[in-house]
Amino acid sequence: MAPAITTPLDYAHGRMAADPEHTGFRLRFYERLADCELFMMLKSEPNGDQVAPEVFPVDEKSYVLVFDTEARMVEFTETETPFVALSGRKIAEMLDGQSLGLGVNLGVAPSSILIPDEAVEWLNQALASEIKSVRGQPREVHVPVGLPEEFLRALDQKLVSAVGLADHAYLAGVIYEGGEKSRLLAFVNAPHEAEAALAAIANEAVSFSDTEIMLDIAFFDLDDPICARLDKVALKYEVPKPTPAMTQPIASAPGMDPDRPPRLK
Repeated sequence: MAPAITTPLDYAHGRMAADPEHTGFRLRFYERLADCELFMMLKSEPNGDQVAPEVFPVDEKSYVLVFDTEARMVEFTETETPFVALSGRKIAEMLDGQSLGLGVNLGVAPSSILIPDEAVEWLNQALASEIKSVRGQPREVHVPVGLPEEFLRALDQKLVSAVGLADHAYLAGVIYEGGEKSRLLAFVNAPHEAEAALAAIANEAVSFSDTEIMLDIAFFDLDDPICARLDKVALKYEVPKPTPAMTQPIASAPGMDPDRPPRLK
């Protein structure tokens, strides 16, 4: 028998369970849940972009079941079961407004937990992009000071997932015309179609770091004069480049086309 593995979701759940009143640990768990791939049990095979999840009643509430590894799903079902593999954020988006909670790794892992529909709704709100996008040029740029370590950690982790969405990013303190002070996260050479995803990354870094900071985002071309100014004082983040394997076409599957997200039926 293969040894039991501890997944990142197990670890995040364990920290949260050990100190339930620690807001940061709770946020880390929900962040991990949103980021990881989850296997959701279905009633039948997907039909185009439509999926029909198995729904289980527990204490007068309804839940769909998800697992953070395929092996755990098989251990639970003990038989072949239709499923779809999606990120936690996409599954939460699917369930928004459906009064459905998430049963995560039930009975097969240390991270076994029931997440009620109210918490799924909160997660969707936390994932929503609300950070202000600016197009104007700041009057001054300077070294970003006073940023919480939790936010810097969250941003660094989030940008790792932004493969190919920009060349790099700068984080700086700024002063606009009129004297307004803020902090700016500037993405360089990001295609227009990537802007919404990058805004979401920035929003999640704030939402899941248990901080309240002012943060604007902007998008600049590499030859924009402000980039030279930012390069002297800002924190610079290299955005990972896609590997050749990542650029190969992939088969159509529910959730893989951002313009056609999976729908419940």
